[in-house]
Amino acid sequence: MNRALPVIRLRVPTDEDAVAWHRVFDDAEVMEFLGGKPAELSVYEELTARQRRHDAERGFCLWTVLDESDRVVGFTGAQPWEREWGPTGEIEIGWRLGREYWGRGYVTAAARTTLDRLRAAGLADVVAMVDAGNARSVAVTERLGMRRAETFMTPVSRREAHCYRLEL
Repeated sequence: MNRALPVIRLRVPTDEDAVAWHRVFDDAEVMEFLGGKPAELSVYEELTARQRRHDAERGFCLWTVLDESDRVVGFTGAQPWEREWGPTGEIEIGWRLGREYWGRGYVTAAARTTLDRLRAAGLADVVAMVDAGNARSVAVTERLGMRRAETFMTPVSRREAHCYRLEL
């Protein structure tokens, strides 16, 4: 039985969202597959500024996800994969939510909205890079209809990462 997805809203990240992201992601469980420890506020200040540039230049970015009460619950969206390993230069869809918002359908709802926006922006396909041990994100890729296409070994942590693909 499919439950109804929650009502979400996506917006281009604001300066204030850097503080909100820092707050909701300040959790070792949230960061488990992203280095294991929370990032400094300056990381989110740079990230939100970069996302505003991406939106202005490309028409998409990592958008802030707001719940039905307009609380910041995380982000979802897409940006170029800029690392020298993996699907370099391709557009990656991604998501991150605060721990208290897990398991409620926010990521699936936001990712589906993201896919609609990427289609409207003219993208032909997207990838998602997911740590092989991240069962929650693997499940999201499956709900989106993505297919596992490649496996990479991350250069620093030496963890297995799966590249999922979806034609839009």
